[in-house]
Amino acid sequence: QVQLVESGGGLVQTGDSLRLSCAVSANDFSRYVKAWFRQAPGKEREFVSAINPYNSVNSMQGRFTISTDNAKSTVFLEMNSLIPEDTAVYYCAAGAKTYWSRYYYPRSQSEYDFWGQGTQVTVSS
Repeated sequence: QVQLVESGGGLVQTGDSLRLSCAVSANDFSRYVKAWFRQAPGKEREFVSAINPYNSVNSMQGRFTISTDNAKSTVFLEMNSLIPEDTAVYYCAAGAKTYWSRYYYPRSQSEYDFWGQGTQVTVSS
């Protein structure tokens, strides 16, 4: 059973930076595609960024950077220049057989098998 636990959320001000962490308990952590999604109040959950086992990255936000520490089985999301529109619950996800190619990036929720419980990020103006 794969478990994901996010941490690092909180209340920050516009322009601040924040780093989210996601601890993943899984055999062979490195083989999974890992991603971050977010869900703002009243909106659908949306893709933020993903990284594959070869460290290729796809991101919807130039201000955000996804990375992994395979030795610690942890996924990070570094968020810079935060704005109030970034306020959301941020979710970590992992996919065991998620397809990724030069021309296709997995950005839908259905492509990920395991999810964390989420961590709240609130950006005040």
